[in-house]
Amino acid sequence: MSTPFPIIDLSKIGLQRKLSDIDRHALETVADQLKNSFCKFGACYVTNHGIEYEEKYVKSFEKFYKQPLEVKTQHLRGTRRDFGYSPIGQEKVNLERPGDLKECFNYQPADDPNDWKNNDFPSACREMFNDCEILGYRVLDALSIALGQNQTFLREGHRKIGTLENPTTLRTIYYPPITTIDLGLSQFRFGEHSDYGTISFVFQDDAGGLEINVKDKGFVQAIPVPRTLLLIAADLLQRWTEDSIPALVHRVVIPEEEEMKRKPRRSAIFFILPDFDFLVSPMYGSTKYTPITCLEYLQPKAEALAGVKY
Repeated sequence: MSTPFPIIDLSKIGLQRKLSDIDRHALETVADQLKNSFCKFGACYVTNHGIEYEEKYVKSFEKFYKQPLEVKTQHLRGTRRDFGYSPIGQEKVNLERPGDLKECFNYQPADDPNDWKNNDFPSACREMFNDCEILGYRVLDALSIALGQNQTFLREGHRKIGTLENPTTLRTIYYPPITTIDLGLSQFRFGEHSDYGTISFVFQDDAGGLEINVKDKGFVQAIPVPRTLLLIAADLLQRWTEDSIPALVHRVVIPEEEEMKRKPRRSAIFFILPDFDFLVSPMYGSTKYTPITCLEYLQPKAEALAGVKY
């Protein structure tokens, strides 16, 4: 299978490994591969990560999205913090385009009001968030080594994941079949953008549609590879590394084939961001970027995207 960037084996640091089995040598087995792929593309696929996404999570979130709108909007995303459900068209990630053709749910354990009538979906979210957090720290450690820093360099900026002092989020996205929707000019399922934080984990189904912007090639398909997840570099990592790792610009397009338009698309993204008060400064001493806290960088973007204030 031809993919736009490498597939990296995480079997040495995946969730199938106990924490006590993961030493520096295990992290070094993937560090150079992460560095090479991230510096060249801003992304990579990873296999043997140990997260049982389809087995533990997909059915619960499909069940949530099949509910009537009046049920889903009982947990409507508000303007304080960034938790809850967003209906189709509410978000506009690219302000020059119509609202995105997707509905989504943002989940953070510390924001969960625990007032659900049916506990299946939040329980699955909580478990998925926990698994992604564990793997996230291991990937950050490997990436720190790859960048020539202490093993805990990036981890230090993300100590408070899962608390109210960190915006790391698990997002579930459902792209409905496109049949009777009146498509606007330049409409996308999800407009082109880069993520705001450090790195993101992207879980895809087989529907396709995700495109990534590759240097000298333009937008190309990020072909779904079974049982892999996609690791994407985000804005703050680009600032941190003084552009040696580029934030990956990506989008989800509407298929040209009528048959594929009628097929729904499901994905989940785990956005890993630094603690709100952590100061992101260029790690090699460059003055190219002014040091900025995660909250200072994130707040204006969250307000523009969805009117959210932290």
